[in-house]
Amino acid sequence: MVYLIGLIADSHDNLEAIGRAVDYLNRESVDLVIHAGDLISPFTAPEFGKLEMKFEAIFGNNDGERDGLRKAYSHLTELSDFKSLRFDDLRIAVIHGHEPEILECVVGSGRYDLVVTGHTHKRKFSDSGTVTVNPGELCGYLSGERTLALLDTDSMKCEFVSL
Repeated sequence: MVYLIGLIADSHDNLEAIGRAVDYLNRESVDLVIHAGDLISPFTAPEFGKLEMKFEAIFGNNDGERDGLRKAYSHLTELSDFKSLRFDDLRIAVIHGHEPEILECVVGSGRYDLVVTGHTHKRKFSDSGTVTVNPGELCGYLSGERTLALLDTDSMKCEFVSL
């Protein structure tokens, strides 16, 4: 079966960008959305709550209000620093990536088909046996471009989308 996964990171509580992403992902009827950290504020949860599909997210290095985020997101996902997911037959790791040595170990471990990361605010796709995707920054604060990625689980090809 072919699935479409929406990948986002570094939304940094930009409600307008989050709203655009949610609308886009709902229109595209993706099967799963993964956020690779830096949600920042609990007040972002209602926007992500408008997603019509399963939502997974982790903490990033700028997510300081962890208790508030856990409470606000409790009906959507369980927040943690790292997630190991199974989606269909795909083994997925979600890690923010602010500790490059740990990210390198996860990618090189051979345990995952897909590693979703963020932190650098730069789009990146790599396939060195393990597909690694950084969807860039949803917030657009550093690059001026709001991006996310769509991953086709059949081909494992990634399309970057500017919003």
